[in-house]
Amino acid sequence: MHYLRRVKPEETIDFQLKTTWQMVARMYNELASSYGSTMVSGYVLLNIEPDGNPSTSLGPKMGLEPTGLSRILRQLEERGLIVRRKNRLDGRVVMIHLTPEGLIYREKARKAVLEFNERLRRQLTPEHWNIFFTLMKTIRQTAEETATETPPAL
Repeated sequence: MHYLRRVKPEETIDFQLKTTWQMVARMYNELASSYGSTMVSGYVLLNIEPDGNPSTSLGPKMGLEPTGLSRILRQLEERGLIVRRKNRLDGRVVMIHLTPEGLIYREKARKAVLEFNERLRRQLTPEHWNIFFTLMKTIRQTAEETATETPPAL
């Protein structure tokens, strides 16, 4: 761990991930606010499948805590963008479905994501694009492995 001797914050992966994500989130939030929404609401709409999703599967799929997801789903339901229905095969399961208006907002969110990704693609070589995804996968796997390790004794 010699590289940690005198590392400036901006020289760490953590700093780069956090500050970059904050800028991207701000960009999406500003765009979503023009539709009276938030980035997280758009993210939820993008993750609802055409046949609906069990409410319990959405949180883990998106990395959202149940309480935060419940609040977002309630807001989306109040705005008429989603409906909750009991599963026909198992009445204990609540399915989340997009309404026609929810589909419109989902499409706006999808276009925003695709346009931003296309803008990035034009600035990166295919090799850099692939390296980015490989690097992000490695970071996720390493973070997951590290989270499951026993912390060292102090």
